[in-house]
Amino acid sequence: MVEIDENAFVYPMPMTLVGTVVEGRVNFMAVGWASRVNYRPPMIAVALGDHHTNRGIHETGEFSVNVPGRDLLEATDYCGLVSGSRVDKSDVFQVFRGDLANAPMIAECPLAMECRLAEHLELPSNEIFVGLIEGAYCKEECMTDGRPDIRRIEPFTLTMPDNNYWLVGEHAGKAWSSGKGYR
Repeated sequence: MVEIDENAFVYPMPMTLVGTVVEGRVNFMAVGWASRVNYRPPMIAVALGDHHTNRGIHETGEFSVNVPGRDLLEATDYCGLVSGSRVDKSDVFQVFRGDLANAPMIAECPLAMECRLAEHLELPSNEIFVGLIEGAYCKEECMTDGRPDIRRIEPFTLTMPDNNYWLVGEHAGKAWSSGKGYR
């Protein structure tokens, strides 16, 4: 092993688009720091730097987490390049809503979740927003046996600090099963 800079990242980081309403306008932001953090009730966390999107989450207490497929890579990257404080991104995607009025979701994304803010944590350079997943939606053509299918969703990931996007690779094994014969 060779020691590297302590600013290391966990691989892979799923690319998502976080949506909210800021000053009455739909806004989406590209986010690579997102993870499920609780099983029951289902919760997801996103870590955001100082961004326009944070304001909307604080104002409304609602946000969405959308998982784009590879066909949305350029639009996703665009949403990370421009700030909603200067550019209206409300027309980048077709928006739909579930029960939460201020958690706009993206119809083009294979998977979308609407969240109610459950916890908030301020860190030195980021804020963590933990959302209670109130509703989850998946395109029917991206499902197999009634469940989201990663091969059909075609999500992509982010690596840092090299700042590249990567497609998800081949199947490697079955969780909570592959290790049964290890010892």
